[in-house]
Amino acid sequence: MSSFENLRVVDNFYQTSLFFPMPTIVVSTLCEDGSTSLGPYSLCQPYYIAGKDYYAMLLCCRNSSNTAQNLLRYGKCALNFVDDKPSTFKECVKLSWPGDKPSDKMPKCNFKLEKGQAEGERPYVLSDAIEVIECTWMCELDHAQDDKPGILDGYEPPYHDFNGITSKFGAHFILRIDKILMKKQYSDAIINGVRAKDFPNLPVDYGYRDSKNFWFHRKSRLHTELLPVRKATLESVRYAADRIDDKIRFTDDALERLLNVPRIFLPTALKSCVEWAREHNVEVITANEMKIINDKRSKEKQKK
Repeated sequence: MSSFENLRVVDNFYQTSLFFPMPTIVVSTLCEDGSTSLGPYSLCQPYYIAGKDYYAMLLCCRNSSNTAQNLLRYGKCALNFVDDKPSTFKECVKLSWPGDKPSDKMPKCNFKLEKGQAEGERPYVLSDAIEVIECTWMCELDHAQDDKPGILDGYEPPYHDFNGITSKFGAHFILRIDKILMKKQYSDAIINGVRAKDFPNLPVDYGYRDSKNFWFHRKSRLHTELLPVRKATLESVRYAADRIDDKIRFTDDALERLLNVPRIFLPTALKSCVEWAREHNVEVITANEMKIINDKRSKEKQKK
């Protein structure tokens, strides 16, 4: 006898058949008149996270929405992560009614906007956002570059598999990350080391569950759990290092600085050290060179 009940899978299953925690973000896009339109979304997540020429997010939405139509037209957006104040969430819900035109809803919007930092003509970002990801739609993926705006009552096939118009009423957008913007107190925490009190107050919502309410959860106290200690041996790091390059060598004291790097990330860390050594005509990487490399990484992280 199963301890579970079997729920029917229906449209919008993440809202109607599950308790599915999601982020609450506000997507800003460019309208035809050059103004900025805002729309709240939850179906947004990281897509390309490593091993590509760029990093990307994935946004799912109705293809008739202002957001989708503006992305099809101009290909630019900003993903604004807002705080969990009830007044903020109320503003998000106010912007979420399907069919409202930007000219109808934006004059009533209380969010303040400012220019972002990515190049080119872009939608504005939310001034009060905790963090913002400025993005460009990668329309050539899945051959979606020919998808056009202007159809609001459902697109006819053929459909794409994972990018652009993917169904009669649906769309997926793979969004290249151009800039990550963050308020200073939170960027300082990431650069200098995050403590429990440094985490921002980001909301978690559970989607549209009935005909009356949206439900969301405010941040509560964070709990930590220590990672298991799996320190590599010097011999295992040496084994990997000796196979990275046939000319550049590492001293033992240099490799000791890599003992805490997880095994899956060790080749990438070693390759970046070797690339630095080639650029600076260094054939033997010692602890001193490792300090220079680590300082360089820290400065680059601060600039970002």
